[in-house]
Amino acid sequence: MTPNLSDAGNGSGKRAQAEQAHNIGEVRGVTEPLLECRGLDVAYGPVQVLFDVDLAVDEGEILALLGTNGAGKSTLLKAAAGLVRPAKGTVTFAGEDITGRPADEVARGGIALMPGGKSVFPTLTVEDNLRIGGWLVRDDPERLAAARADVVELFPILGERRSELAGDLSGGEQQMLGLAQAFMNRPRVLLIDELSLGLAPTIVGQLFDVVNRIHQTGVTIVLVEQSVNLALNLAERAVFMEKGEVRFEGPTAELLDRPDILRSVFIAGASKHSGGRGRRRAMSTTAKSDEAVLECRGVTRRFGGIRAVDEVDLELQRGRILGLIGPNGAGKTTLLDCVSGFLPVDAGHVILNGDDMTDWAPARRAGAGLGRSFQDARLYPSLTVEETVAVALERHLESRAMVAAALHLPAAYESELAAAERVDELIELMGLGAFREKLITELSTGSRRIVDLACTLAQDPNVLLLDEPSSGIAQKETEALGPLLLRVREHTGCSMLVIEHDMALLTSICDDMVALELGAVIARGTPKDVLAHPRVIESYLGTEEKVIRRSGRRARVGSRR
Repeated sequence: MTPNLSDAGNGSGKRAQAEQAHNIGEVRGVTEPLLECRGLDVAYGPVQVLFDVDLAVDEGEILALLGTNGAGKSTLLKAAAGLVRPAKGTVTFAGEDITGRPADEVARGGIALMPGGKSVFPTLTVEDNLRIGGWLVRDDPERLAAARADVVELFPILGERRSELAGDLSGGEQQMLGLAQAFMNRPRVLLIDELSLGLAPTIVGQLFDVVNRIHQTGVTIVLVEQSVNLALNLAERAVFMEKGEVRFEGPTAELLDRPDILRSVFIAGASKHSGGRGRRRAMSTTAKSDEAVLECRGVTRRFGGIRAVDEVDLELQRGRILGLIGPNGAGKTTLLDCVSGFLPVDAGHVILNGDDMTDWAPARRAGAGLGRSFQDARLYPSLTVEETVAVALERHLESRAMVAAALHLPAAYESELAAAERVDELIELMGLGAFREKLITELSTGSRRIVDLACTLAQDPNVLLLDEPSSGIAQKETEALGPLLLRVREHTGCSMLVIEHDMALLTSICDDMVALELGAVIARGTPKDVLAHPRVIESYLGTEEKVIRRSGRRARVGSRR
């Protein structure tokens, strides 16, 4: 008995049909996958992303979809959800071919997708977002109210903040809202893209608990996750992709024993890179001192009656790396916005190399040697990787005269040659050679993070502000990122202020650490002392090692929970 996708508005009827079909399959000794992709080819214009991909998901399981940056994981989810049309191959759901069906029809059939990154409407309230999430039952007020009650039971904080704008929620709360929207229609298959992206360990633990509870209701789950360590907590079976092809399929725990698959593709060996070309600072790159290159004195920033940053004192010494941690909504990114000039401070001072730059514009701060990366990699989508890195070198050009460039005068020509040489060096350093001619919009989230870091380094900063540099980067890339950042410090002499949720990465690179909670400093000192602080454990880390350690070696476990 094959269910009809077009009649899938009634979730309970579909579930009953699925159970009946599953029982018939067991009687015959054959159980077909609930969701199956066969021989999928997907391309964006001339760029092919998936190559003959096969994927089978059994009903009632949690499958982890892992892989390198740009492997095509998100594209595969979009193909299954009907958001992109395969050039070749088939997508089968509950025994029915749904290849090429419109996305809304696929959703009615019981497949829901929670997209990666920002998946909510920031200018609408939480209540409005939930109402939109329940669009399939919008004509049935009782079912809509019941669905809303169910998700509020899963996420009590959403009920408490139902009248607030979604854009005012913390990153963790927005992820909760996105997951709640996807669950409002009670799907049979829930596709989750990057659940832990940019979230504090305690929030990741909460979300994993909720995903398990959703799974226990009978929902089949496919989870895209960058960290194999985190995937082990949820899924017993994994599919690993690289360059648009499936490289591994089997028990998740077996991936830990496959170094041939789990390797860094982008930045492995970066710490050994000679980097002999390009400009370098004359100062000693290994010497450190007590001289403060960046200071925050009583920095305060308010949003209405809320103090997002509350009289923060912070000092970054020359040649050192300072880690900044705290739960989602603690004010970490807001503090970086105040330091870099994108937000004015309501009180306090920001001092760079002894100069009070509290009233300086962002461009002046950048010119004084302050570099900044962002959580969402703010790049030019219509430029290639090579062009994007070249634009980031603009302030270092010896000749900027448009007339000289138009007439190809020697000064302009030599300046462009020097810039091209520096671009080559940065692309080689960051392992971006294969993506040189690709448009930014064609890159995965993790690939854009690598380009963003290359652009930040192109500014030749003496103080570098990094906002979650490992966000969206595959686990092995994260493990290679630490040595790269240390190499950058040694090579350029720059000091770094790093926001990061990956404790294995952060503790491997930082000399000092500061913890924030509700905008205020609650602990400062060595990484060991700060991470052992009771308030840090309670509000940020939690007590579960399985969600704290996102990268690095992990002991084999007998149970995924």
